[in-house]
Amino acid sequence: MMRKQWLFILALVALGLTVSITQAATGLPPEDAPLIRHFYKVHNTCANVESFVRHQVQLVSAGDPTVAPKLIKLLYADCMVNGCDASILLDGPHTEKASPKARGLAAFVVIDNIKRVLEARCPGAVSCADILNLAARDAVYLSGGPSYPVFLGRRDGLESKAEWVDFPSPSMSWESTLAYFKLKGLDVQDMATLLGGHMMGRVRCSNILDRLYNFNNTGKPDPTMEESALTYLRKQCPPKLRLGQPNPLINLNPSNPTHRFTNSYYSRVLNNKAVLGVDQQLRYGGDTYDLTDEYASSIEDFKGEFAFSMSRMGGLKVLTGTNGQIRLDCRKVNQ
Repeated sequence: MMRKQWLFILALVALGLTVSITQAATGLPPEDAPLIRHFYKVHNTCANVESFVRHQVQLVSAGDPTVAPKLIKLLYADCMVNGCDASILLDGPHTEKASPKARGLAAFVVIDNIKRVLEARCPGAVSCADILNLAARDAVYLSGGPSYPVFLGRRDGLESKAEWVDFPSPSMSWESTLAYFKLKGLDVQDMATLLGGHMMGRVRCSNILDRLYNFNNTGKPDPTMEESALTYLRKQCPPKLRLGQPNPLINLNPSNPTHRFTNSYYSRVLNNKAVLGVDQQLRYGGDTYDLTDEYASSIEDFKGEFAFSMSRMGGLKVLTGTNGQIRLDCRKVNQ
């Protein structure tokens, strides 16, 4: 099914209009996983799960404008490592969460609180993997982004290993980043769209020092970076920190200090003002340049494609049926 056809179906489903489950799910996960709309209502296990989750995310969002990027990043970390099985939520010394590459992930407590509420209302019914997908969708919507249907029925994984974590580095080449996304089952448009999640949120200075001071071991900054952006970022991120000085956190999108859903990220990429090297390379890829230009020109196009790519990512290597389990505590496997 063509992407635009699927987006039309997605819009119909979001409006509550009747669309066949098979038709709607065709464009979702790269593997034919049997996720369906209103899974818990269909199976009469927790009919109001979406309203319960939305309410909890609203409560958190009111006091923390960064909850949307935190949940997007957490969902990405879960799905892109070993599939959307909530394995990123498991505690332990050798888990994905404990990996140095997962450092900086947050919003675990948000998922814990939602799980606690659902266990009180629908004991043993709703998976942590579905909670994470719903919470990320609701946080995106509450930040001004699209509201899109989340197909449900995931179950939770039984193991989590630090060695599975293989996120692309912030300075990875365009070719290597695209290869990474394709390996996971996504395409070039998914890559350009999901990197747009950097429209909001924050990053540690240590992730961009090479671009600012020693690009490719040249002792010079990244030559593609626009001069005013370079000056601004160098003020935020000194080349060396004093003893005891914390690693500064800076906005991934300085044009969006309130962490709202926006397409200004793509305008910054076109103007060579991206904070991360992996983002800036969207301007220099063939297909990704055209997509970047399209998204910078039309936030509605970006919203529609972001909904689609988030849905596709949410279907990666899911566990359904009798595989996995419904964890009673998202931080540990059931005994």
